[in-house]
Amino acid sequence: MVRRVAVIGAGAGGLASVKCCLDEGLEPTCFESSEDIGGIWRYTDSTDSRRITVYRSVITNTSKEMSCFSDFPFPEDFPNFLPHSLVLEYLRMYARHFNLLQHVRFQTTVLSVRKRPDFSTSGRWEVVTETQGVRESHVFDAVMVCTGHYQEPYLPLASFPGIESRFKGQRLHSWEYRDVQAFRGKRVLVVGIGNTGGDLSVELSQVAAKVFLSTRSHTWVVTRVSDHGFPFDMVSTTRFNSLLDWLLPSALTRRIKFRKFNSWFNHTNYGLASSKSSKFKMIINEELPFCLLSGTVVLKPNVKEFTESSAVFEDGTTEENIDVVLFATGYNFSFPFLEESVRGAIDNNRSLYNCVFPPQLEKPTLAIIGLIQLTGSIMVGSEMQARWVTGVFAGWNKLPPPSRMMAEVLKRTPVKRNPSERENMKMSFISYVDKIAACAGVKPSVLRLLLTDPQLALAIFFGPCSPYQYRLVGRGRWSRARAAILTQWQRSLQPLRTRVLADSSSSSSSWCWMCLLALPAALTAAWLFSKYPQPGWSPQAG
Repeated sequence: MVRRVAVIGAGAGGLASVKCCLDEGLEPTCFESSEDIGGIWRYTDSTDSRRITVYRSVITNTSKEMSCFSDFPFPEDFPNFLPHSLVLEYLRMYARHFNLLQHVRFQTTVLSVRKRPDFSTSGRWEVVTETQGVRESHVFDAVMVCTGHYQEPYLPLASFPGIESRFKGQRLHSWEYRDVQAFRGKRVLVVGIGNTGGDLSVELSQVAAKVFLSTRSHTWVVTRVSDHGFPFDMVSTTRFNSLLDWLLPSALTRRIKFRKFNSWFNHTNYGLASSKSSKFKMIINEELPFCLLSGTVVLKPNVKEFTESSAVFEDGTTEENIDVVLFATGYNFSFPFLEESVRGAIDNNRSLYNCVFPPQLEKPTLAIIGLIQLTGSIMVGSEMQARWVTGVFAGWNKLPPPSRMMAEVLKRTPVKRNPSERENMKMSFISYVDKIAACAGVKPSVLRLLLTDPQLALAIFFGPCSPYQYRLVGRGRWSRARAAILTQWQRSLQPLRTRVLADSSSSSSSWCWMCLLALPAALTAAWLFSKYPQPGWSPQAG
């Protein structure tokens, strides 16, 4: 029986795991190598410790209503999209509210996690830690690894001939970037057009002599601000939209999406993406199109090679006098403290059962939390994983036999890909979180709610798939979840009420009419959901 649980890491996933352990009556001990909580959200100017952190100007890509823990909303006066300081403040509030800090041992590094000799019967682990030079050995009934996937910078120098042997300028990875001061007046080449590459290109363009952004992929750029000024993810991440994606042919859904993306600006004209390509990704950036339009950022194809001071691109063009090459090429994950028999079997998150449990273990007492990339908030996905895992540890949730878990993992494991191409880790937010919620017994039933609470059912189906939905039923049910769902639009507008103007339109009456018109569609959709379950995996670009 599981009682004592080791939690490795005190970032967002680690804090959620500690809280979920306490909810299930378990005894967690969280080991954090640094002196404080927060993980990547605890910004520091220094790069000496090699601790991965966000850059100074970062703003969240998911809104507060779609990113919060499911029973702890962000404060109403917090903006919808948050700087790192407010995310960290929120995590501190969460830790204080649920008395989590007393379970965290700071400045304690986990050196090894190994099976006990009797693991096949007990499932126990020996965890060796080091605190200020003093090593200590512990025995735990279970281990939750919450170090995420932002662990080791991926720097593919071998893919760029000349970068090591000939190029005389400066090269660095985006993890070393903090702000623009060191790049003033320089000609900078940014390699990689993910969210980070786009953000840094825009920011550098304010002070650099010139910024070149190199990419080899088709990339659609979307804005955080959607129709009528609401957050994009609140409008787009709905069960209704998810059902349409499932029902309609993929070619048609792509066409609809591309048409929507191009309604802002024609991506082909900007050299970003073509609607003829089936392989693409999405980034969130409001300013990049203007920077391209104004010439402060110049888009370039993939780099073919480097000379002493220039970059030669695959289209044959050359840019001279490059001072700095900034690689925004992502991260690798690693678990150096796990014993080789376990670590060697984790190629990517698809080699884990439901991206959480190593299926080859005789006892399911090791869980990897947060090794996911979703089309929505990783924080929400990590909390759901933690709720499911602690339910398994406590005996409430059951797993299939190891042979069945292994068979399912082998069925889904893709061919290994370049670590910088993270398509194999990206999943539909709703599909994945719903799947884990169903395993944990906390997934809401739209059909049942239509019969008992039609207003709530319509809000759940047509409105944002916010975390509160997963606190309506099952273990850990939150009495304020219904109210949180029905007032989420008001909370998204609250921080904007710094200047209130009169408006004669009646939003409440329009909402009532929409509910009446939508009821037949919701009934049909709920029936389809119950009769034909959606596939749990839906890789999407993003």
